Amino acid sequence: MQGRIACANVLSDLYAMGVTECDNMLMLLSASNKMSEKERDTVLPMLMRGFSDVATEAGTTVRGGQTVVNPWVIIGGVASAVCSENEIIVPNRAQIGDLIVLTKPLGTQIAVNLYQWLLGNSEKWQRVKSIITEEQVRTAYQESMYQMAKLNRIAARLMHKYAAHGCTDVTGFGILGHAENLAREQLAEVQFTIQNLPIIARMAGVEKAIDSMFRLVEGYSSETSGGLLCVLSKDAAPRFCEDLEAIEDNPAWIIGVVEAGNRNAIIRSPRIIEVVTEMS
Repeated sequence: MQGRIACANVLSDLYAMGVTECDNMLMLLSASNKMSEKERDTVLPMLMRGFSDVATEAGTTVRGGQTVVNPWVIIGGVASAVCSENEIIVPNRAQIGDLIVLTKPLGTQIAVNLYQWLLGNSEKWQRVKSIITEEQVRTAYQESMYQMAKLNRIAARLMHKYAAHGCTDVTGFGILGHAENLAREQLAEVQFTIQNLPIIARMAGVEKAIDSMFRLVEGYSSETSGGLLCVLSKDAAPRFCEDLEAIEDNPAWIIGVVEAGNRNAIIRSPRIIEVVTEMS
């Protein structure tokens, strides 16, 4: 699964630009010097297989890379494509009145850490176990794995169909951090106002119980291989969401609006959307 997530995360940089076809991938793999030879021979092929499987799903091939040894197990890579101008969604065309769409729920950082707290029976688990069951923790963890390993390719295709005015993927800076970065690039003087936060079920409650340690509701909790944050016209955004759900059987959400501003982004009195799936 780690290999699958890593590949999806690498490809997401292309998809955020509307590039749906990847011409070449390279894999970077780090073996831990703390592992025995048997552990390396077991774990590394699984990582490589997961990475390669997702590359195949994306219609591309891993053609090379590099393997190193250090204290940690690491997998990542590079995705590249040769494109014509009409294959790229230019990220700076947001207009006042546009709507902002998110294609995956937030909260993966909390879900993964929560699962580790449970396994280690840590002090943090003791703080939250009164508000969430072990089964619910495992469900949230599985949901986060599924979301992180899912490609953003279909959403990238739909951005062309509905003439998106800009996009970024949501990863290490959190949703507000990436919205701020995108807002700064706009030609028009606009503000991205986020009003809804779709979050994996129960993760907002966990975040509150640990004194907002990850700053999830503030918009700065890191995501890995998160969704696309797309800017679409008022008419196109609902149809984009409908199409994506019809194809993937997973929802997307209109989370905000583009207003007049100073090329900035804010979260204003957010409504928390508890994202409950069949796993939940």
